[in-house]
Amino acid sequence: MKLLALDTSTEACSVALAHDNTTIERFEVGQQHSGRVLLMVQDVLAEAGMTLTQLDAIAFGCGPGSFTGLRISAGVVQGLAFGANLPVVSISSLAALAQGVDAIKILTAFDARMNQVYWAAYVRNAQGLVELHGEEIVIAPDRVPALTETGWIGAGNGWDQYAGLLLERLQGQVINWRAQCFPRARAVAELAVNAYAKGMALAPEQALPVYVRDEVAVKQTKR
Repeated sequence: MKLLALDTSTEACSVALAHDNTTIERFEVGQQHSGRVLLMVQDVLAEAGMTLTQLDAIAFGCGPGSFTGLRISAGVVQGLAFGANLPVVSISSLAALAQGVDAIKILTAFDARMNQVYWAAYVRNAQGLVELHGEEIVIAPDRVPALTETGWIGAGNGWDQYAGLLLERLQGQVINWRAQCFPRARAVAELAVNAYAKGMALAPEQALPVYVRDEVAVKQTKR
């Protein structure tokens, strides 16, 4: 399978091309996503000697994360997919973060501003792919859900920002946390290949950001 993947959900920007059991990736940390992501796409395609029309699908980290970053990735993916008549695979950016961590049980956290984090727990299955344990939420770091198991590893810029509060809340349940850990397009591609095989590809117009915060607000309003 030939699949292009990208993620711009945090301060990291990455693009990867997975084909023939090989992955070519470009990864940068900064705030130049809008000016860099298409150049990175061109770069990985050129290195592989391929064009967009030779791909089977395009995948992206759909969120949660930076509102601006998510809009950039969704817009770029929609444009590329429409132009090349390709399906799109949407992958949680928190799942991509967890997939890239060398651990079985991962607690992912993105800084959601307003003294909150985007939060989710993931457990790696026998195939080496992470699966959501519970749900993705936005919540204050001192109110994240308590766990019944130990041996978790923390990852994401939410841990960089709120490690003290999170460790106090999850006393004895977290082994360690990884500083400066970001989702990567390589991990998006790993999860997307599996999702594509399961028939989870979407039409380009369905490649939309998942903000989580908006969804939580809607649920609370309906109560």
